[in-house]
Amino acid sequence: MIDDVRALVPQVIGVLVRRGADFAMAEDAVQEALVEALRVWPADPPREPRAWLVTVAWRRFLDATRSDVARRRREEAVAEQEPEPGPVPGTDDTLQLYALCAHPSLSPSAAVALTLRAVGGLTTRQIAAAYLVPEATMAQRISRAKRTVAGVRLDRPGDVGVVLRVLYLVFNEGYSGDVDLAAEAIRLTRQLRAAVDHPEVAGLLALMLLHHARRGARTAPDGSLVPLARQDRSRWDRDMVTEGTGILQAALARDRLGEYQAQAAVAALHADAPTAEETDWVQVVEWYDELLRLTAGSPVVALNRAVAVGEADGPRAGLAALAAVPATVPRWTAVEAYLVEQDGDLPRATELYVQAAALAVDAAERDHLTRQAARLRAG
Repeated sequence: MIDDVRALVPQVIGVLVRRGADFAMAEDAVQEALVEALRVWPADPPREPRAWLVTVAWRRFLDATRSDVARRRREEAVAEQEPEPGPVPGTDDTLQLYALCAHPSLSPSAAVALTLRAVGGLTTRQIAAAYLVPEATMAQRISRAKRTVAGVRLDRPGDVGVVLRVLYLVFNEGYSGDVDLAAEAIRLTRQLRAAVDHPEVAGLLALMLLHHARRGARTAPDGSLVPLARQDRSRWDRDMVTEGTGILQAALARDRLGEYQAQAAVAALHADAPTAEETDWVQVVEWYDELLRLTAGSPVVALNRAVAVGEADGPRAGLAALAAVPATVPRWTAVEAYLVEQDGDLPRATELYVQAAALAVDAAERDHLTRQAARLRAG
């Protein structure tokens, strides 16, 4: 039921903003309405959940407006607009609200936090726990973000590309604290797909599902990373793979290719291979070629392509492709270590794994690279 309630958040905020509430106060009022819904609905569910939330949130907004003496004039203007009870207009402001939270004036971290709060319906405490920062710090970040977009109206189409990048950032945070941000990103992207008919929205959802399907096999019982080639594929969520592949195929059939669809196509090729050895690496390279075109030569894409070239055409071809990628790209040395090992130069590979471990910022990745160096030393 919680997910069903939270799915209504952007629609309810949109209604309040259209009635004259500023974004910050509307978002606060909807949060209070959500708390009330979670308290009341289990025993007395409403027949029209959206209308119930709008009514309660609007009353909370009016209460907050009336309590502020400095806004007495605004209270009178807004109170006159209070509608008679009845059906709530069917306008769906989902995309506009997503775009507001992903506004270009916001930093990526602020955009993510505001999206989780205003669109996802998460509390400040939950978001702070997910990002491992104090609640007061996250509250300040969200407040600043709301002030930044306070004067932006929901009266024009949002930039789908910016919205998708914010959702992708949420997904890549994965899991921490008591909030599974990967699952939350999937939920929000499903919600956006229901509101927006755009093949890249479908492409991102497919990409998320195909990656998330492998989650259970990514770590060993001791918490260490398990590389894709060594994962137990029987532990992959095949229902999720099937859903992601189906969504991707429908998106590709529209012949409006974008980078998320291309990334999902690579993930689908991995998901389709019964074993790592049976992966169609030639096709993977072809999709990375498309991605390079779509991303104007992204160095990160070029790095991943070098790995695929090494699998398709041999490690020396992979190293040649790697040489064209700036060595400052994160994980460059780790890729070099892998390709050099595949080429048979184990002493050099050992040195490179040690260097790569020293450069790694993620503890799990650092431990994995250290173990790779130790494995070569012992072998």
